[in-house]
Amino acid sequence: MRLLTQAMVIGLAALLGCTPKAKVHVEAPAGQWVSLFNGKNLDGWTVKLAGQDVNDNYRNTFRVEKGLLKVRYDQYAGFGDRFGSLYYNQKLSHYWLRVEYRFVGDLAPGAPSWAYKNSGIQLHSQAPQTLRKDQQFPVSVEFDLVGSRSFGSHPTGDVCHYGTSISIDGAPLKEQCSKLSDIVIRDDRWVTALAEVDGARSVRQIVDGNLVVQYTDLALDPKNPDASALLAHGADPKLSSGYISLQSNGAPVEFRRIEMLPIGDGS
Repeated sequence: MRLLTQAMVIGLAALLGCTPKAKVHVEAPAGQWVSLFNGKNLDGWTVKLAGQDVNDNYRNTFRVEKGLLKVRYDQYAGFGDRFGSLYYNQKLSHYWLRVEYRFVGDLAPGAPSWAYKNSGIQLHSQAPQTLRKDQQFPVSVEFDLVGSRSFGSHPTGDVCHYGTSISIDGAPLKEQCSKLSDIVIRDDRWVTALAEVDGARSVRQIVDGNLVVQYTDLALDPKNPDASALLAHGADPKLSSGYISLQSNGAPVEFRRIEMLPIGDGS
């Protein structure tokens, strides 16, 4: 009887441990939102793909069709590790960002399997002109965008960091990406990614109105060679500002709403 009781206790504890955490709902604030995408062309944006020069939009990777900003690989013979991003030209510090996205189509030929329905919004990114020619990811923090396969769980909305350091609940994030999200998107519906960016102090990442992660103490990581190069050229160790960019990881993805609301003067 004692063994049975202990087993029941252990089972109950495991069950309670699997109970989904209560979601925190966050509404986008009202205000004068500014559209960063004109729905017609890539004016105001800069392309940088690994292995290519700045603004070499290899094989029309980033394009605008029928009012949508699309990431496509139908003109590629092979992906060739051409990870890259499309950068909004204005440097920002304190703002809200709202982006609507969806994954469509198949993974580019030769792209790694982890890139299946994988993209991201990079925040506080280094300028595209400062990337090494073969650099695949900018120094930044990333709002990870993920679409799930038919089976298994591949949540969206976590934070990843490249050449930077951040803290969650007062503890430095040691892994490349947090693993806090339980929001799984299996179809090609439109999803709303919302971020509140408060300089180097904190960032909140929200998916379809649900808070996924909040992190603080954004800084450049001097142990990372790309961040170290920025520091050597006079960059502030605190990651208080930077550029917004949209990733090209090998997965076709579309964006329709890309807009920003400054907090204060936005500087």
